[in-house]
Amino acid sequence: MEGTVVAVVVVVLLLLLVLKSGMRVVNQVERGVVFRWGKALPSHRQPGITFLIPFADRMRKVNVQVVTMPVPTQEGITRDNVSVKVDAVVYFRVTDPVRAAIEVQDYVFAVGQVAQSSLRSIIGKSDLDDLLSDRERLHEGLALMIDSPAAGWGIHIDRVEIKDVQLPESLKRSMSRQAEAERERRARVITADGEFQAAQQLANASRIMSDTPEAMQLRLLQTVVEVAAEKNSTLVMPFPVELLRYFDRAAQKIDADLGTPRPSAAPAPQPAEAPAPASVEQAPAEQGHETAAPPHQAPAPFQQPAVAAQEHVDRP
Repeated sequence: MEGTVVAVVVVVLLLLLVLKSGMRVVNQVERGVVFRWGKALPSHRQPGITFLIPFADRMRKVNVQVVTMPVPTQEGITRDNVSVKVDAVVYFRVTDPVRAAIEVQDYVFAVGQVAQSSLRSIIGKSDLDDLLSDRERLHEGLALMIDSPAAGWGIHIDRVEIKDVQLPESLKRSMSRQAEAERERRARVITADGEFQAAQQLANASRIMSDTPEAMQLRLLQTVVEVAAEKNSTLVMPFPVELLRYFDRAAQKIDADLGTPRPSAAPAPQPAEAPAPASVEQAPAEQGHETAAPPHQAPAPFQQPAVAAQEHVDRP
């Protein structure tokens, strides 16, 4: 009797050991791929407790969470011959654990290599402007290029994004100068447009004021109010030019009614001519008596040419 009890206890212990050796726990984020005698079973094990046949089954756990894998920086030349460095990030997850465990040795490494080659390929097919501005289209094309071989491995590519595009320093300076010139051009266009609109409004305002002279007076009073609000000790009163023109027209009308021409500008004074000096022979004639020539002077016939030369020089 005692021997039977001992045998039963031993058998139970052996069964427990066998069950313990064949019991496995699969986590929620994993799926179990069972290999029986080296051959993979068509269905994988779900999360929870699962039992394997001792010495016959071997299970491999595959993580089905989304994997975030950064793609190393890839240097390439764009279609418009610009050397750039681009890095990206790939989000993928396992959808078929059996194929991920059988079809590829290391699916993480395989996806990384495909992502690098696809990134270099997409750089060579794109322009620099597309890499900087049209990234959504590049993301879709890059995800499609990576997903094509990964789909056969039981892997689904959720998303691919380009993180950064590194440009040469010379190209950065050129692009900054281009952006500055574009901003300056837009500023000049906006300023010119504002001046054009202001000129149009001023022209409309001038036509309204010409039709209603009271508007000019109201505008003058408004200007006075604006100047006086600054608390200045000096008040500037603008004098309209139209008022001066009114007085000018009124004066012209009065002159036309009276028939008197308006005084014109006086002519510039002319320089007076110097009087001609009297000759030697005319002075005694005006006195009424003759005068004898001094002993040192030449006779009258020899003095006449000198007097004529003097008159010729003095006269204009």
